[in-house]
Amino acid sequence: MKKILVSVISLMLMSFYLTAQSPAFLTVAESSDYTATSAYDDVMSFIARLEKSSKYIRVETIAVSSEGREVPLLVIGNPLPKSAESLANDPRVVVYVQANIHAGEVEGKEASLMFARDLLSEKKPALLKNVVLLICPNFNPDGNEKMSAQSRPHQNGPKEVGIRYNGQMLDLNRDGMKAESPEVRGLISNVFNKWDPDVFMDCHTTNGSYHIEPVTFTWMVNPNGDNSLINYMKTKMVPEMSATLYNDYKVENCFYGEFRNMINPDGWFYDAVDPRYLTNYYGLRNRLAILNENYVYADYKSRVLGCYYLIKTLVEYSSENSSGIVSMLRNTDEKTIRRGLNPAVADSFAVEYKVRPIDEKVTIKTYEVERSSEPNVYPPYRRTDKRKDVTVPYFIDYYPTRSVKFPYAYLITNNDPDITGLLKIQGIKLEKLTEETTVEAERFQITELTPARRLNQGHYTNTIKGNYIKGKIGFPAGTLVVRTAQPLANLAAYLLEPESNDGLVTWNYLDRYMAPQWGSGYNLYPVYRVLEPVDLKTVIL
Repeated sequence: MKKILVSVISLMLMSFYLTAQSPAFLTVAESSDYTATSAYDDVMSFIARLEKSSKYIRVETIAVSSEGREVPLLVIGNPLPKSAESLANDPRVVVYVQANIHAGEVEGKEASLMFARDLLSEKKPALLKNVVLLICPNFNPDGNEKMSAQSRPHQNGPKEVGIRYNGQMLDLNRDGMKAESPEVRGLISNVFNKWDPDVFMDCHTTNGSYHIEPVTFTWMVNPNGDNSLINYMKTKMVPEMSATLYNDYKVENCFYGEFRNMINPDGWFYDAVDPRYLTNYYGLRNRLAILNENYVYADYKSRVLGCYYLIKTLVEYSSENSSGIVSMLRNTDEKTIRRGLNPAVADSFAVEYKVRPIDEKVTIKTYEVERSSEPNVYPPYRRTDKRKDVTVPYFIDYYPTRSVKFPYAYLITNNDPDITGLLKIQGIKLEKLTEETTVEAERFQITELTPARRLNQGHYTNTIKGNYIKGKIGFPAGTLVVRTAQPLANLAAYLLEPESNDGLVTWNYLDRYMAPQWGSGYNLYPVYRVLEPVDLKTVIL
């Protein structure tokens, strides 16, 4: 109890310090004494004032939402980069912080604006020596404007917040691979492809288990990303940030997860492994990504201040380790390209995977719970006031259980503008054959194609089964070619592999090509795998 009291007092002192620094330049959270959150116009007015206050900031537009609102991007640096291209030989690390993707989860929006204000209030911000900082405080402006007291009623403040979905009723944190929303298409084109941030953090609020810590966060986990980067996040970056956040800023925190059994906790689980989630998506791009989940039952003020200091800790860590991060990511890209030039027998793509605990157990400060006496309620228990700490395995290490050999190239026989458009938006390098070519290749023979029984993001998502058949196959001039000797090869493979759980098959991009209009059976899967290096005469699209 003493530690909790010290933490609360520390957060109160931090709040006083932040407010005292700029009494006339406050976010809605601060000016309302943490009872309200910023509307779209509040955010845009605050950003306009930031831009007038400092020579170290420029504002760009990531996208325009389906309802016509701009999604802003704050570019902060000293010197301020003239363009993304001007950073080609710049040693600074690029850090991107994104908030309000789910517009009921609002503390990241307020915290990121506060952090930008305080950073820019310094005459020569020391943190900007090694960092170019990008911030999007309001990634889902349409959802943000639908504020209601009925949105997230279980959340401990503020009184009214926005909704989870964008103006198209899409969950933007399920759109990384299919990229159907203007917000995510803009994010990929105007942030990820353009600025190529080395580090990305996405700010959310939890929905689940009871615990004390107001801030939780974790790393990208999909096993088809580069394992050395996952290991770096797991063993170095995230643990060091956690220690700094607590030791320097007195913010209680833990790695993000959920108890599957709150009554008798036997593990701390993280199950959002697919790349439709943007942090995992970004891991496929050979970059570092952090998911921030602030604790829903902590009071709003503690969540905002905790998130503020997490952002500060992230930028500090990135600054202190800038040269190592930039070098590591450059080496990872080069390693990925080398693999694609001549894939080894051991190089593979995981089509099925499971989770196991990491070596170190985690301690979570939680509560005892009692089974609920009310029928048909979720969760089926209620929290008591009795505190307890539990030390349990952390189930977050995803490993392949079935894999296929990583190919030299993919050949796509259907030049569909929806498919080529998606691949180009994703930043994947496309070529086409300039002449008829016969090569040894694998085709996938479909034996089962099953749509989901319930719509998911407007899709009856597919699962597929079949067999790989190898042989000499002729391809006409104009066939699309995706070589895997490119930095985004892992992303390309995830989209194009037939058995991928989050690719073109999953999201119905290939439906019209895989089944005939009449009769039974299936057509040929229109993406072929070339396993060994071969001379392909191509031009770049």
